[in-house]
Amino acid sequence: MNLRKTLLASSLALASVLGTQGAMAQSVIRIGEINSYKVQPAFLEPYKKGMELAVDEINAAGGVGGKKLELIVRDDNGSPADAVRAAEELLSREKVDVLTGSFLSNVGLALTDFAKQKKVFFLAGEPLTNKIVWQNGNHYTYRLRASTYMQAAMLVPEAAKLKKKRWAVVYPNYEYGQSAVATFKALLKAAQPDVEFVADQAPPLGKLDAGSMVQALADAKPDAIFNVLFGADLTKFVREGNTRGLFKGKEVVSLLTGEPEYLDPLKDEAPDGWIVTGYPWYGIQSAEHKAFVAAYQKKFSDYPRLGSVVGYSSIKSIAEGIKKAGSTDTEKMVAAFRGLQVTVPFGKITYRPQDNQSTMGAFVGRTKNDGGKGVMVGYRYIDGANVKPSDADVKKLRVLE
Repeated sequence: MNLRKTLLASSLALASVLGTQGAMAQSVIRIGEINSYKVQPAFLEPYKKGMELAVDEINAAGGVGGKKLELIVRDDNGSPADAVRAAEELLSREKVDVLTGSFLSNVGLALTDFAKQKKVFFLAGEPLTNKIVWQNGNHYTYRLRASTYMQAAMLVPEAAKLKKKRWAVVYPNYEYGQSAVATFKALLKAAQPDVEFVADQAPPLGKLDAGSMVQALADAKPDAIFNVLFGADLTKFVREGNTRGLFKGKEVVSLLTGEPEYLDPLKDEAPDGWIVTGYPWYGIQSAEHKAFVAAYQKKFSDYPRLGSVVGYSSIKSIAEGIKKAGSTDTEKMVAAFRGLQVTVPFGKITYRPQDNQSTMGAFVGRTKNDGGKGVMVGYRYIDGANVKPSDADVKKLRVLE
């Protein structure tokens, strides 16, 4: 009798614990986030801070539907295979409700395919390749940042105004770089039919031999250069190009170079006069942006980078999607994101039903070396909605099974 009583008491205690755990699990919304933190810290450390700020703000306001957000982060080591393994673990072990993240385009494509295979909602925050929403796009994947097509389309009108005939292109030899250069070439050729591309330099990401590459560019005698390098590769390219006089008398159009995570490390080597996309956080005066900067500086005693905006906007988007869906159910989330409008630090953005791409834009301007610090000047914001291909073209590109 005593043994039966003991067993019954133990069973009731276990049931109570399990019931409490179940209730706790139901009281939170778990967001699984995967990114290349070790490989790309310049962008992703601020990105993570941006996510944390958004989670704090949402939870302080009562969460979403009364449920608090919980962020569960995994590092993919810049590897598509590691990213897929992390996604599998987040779903099976951590029981996350949605997936988000990724930085490198090849990693983003792997997670895009994973979302399709597992039928799970995935918001790609940062990877820029066009394929994520077009050729490899699927029902379950949405993307936040302006794509390589959109950012190239922002730069091409400025490039065409230069009326330079001989162009060289420089890009990291993986999906993002290939996609950006292919788009730039096609759009510039359409705007300026007599343009010639006289040199292609495509070093492996993170393995730039700057001296030989700069010499090869100089030997091609271009009138202008389109650059897609970023991070440490960009620093090496700028340093060697300055040393060898590559940029003298040449116009440079450069994707992402105006982002502070890439421009700031150049310090007194920062180039003058490059036409760039970027993020002049110090000069944006909209109410949404000023509130974001104030909150970010209060929490972290630091200024935001573009990664901060992307991380913050990703979490805000997911929260709004869940709120609209009234659930974290995958199909309801997918439906909720079609035409979803979200207010982010750059203002209101919309997730286009045509291709699951947000209309978040970017700033275009020129670089200036201002007393040993690189800044953007003469910049303006270009809404992503204004640099998209026609709906008919998108329909041809986005062929879903």
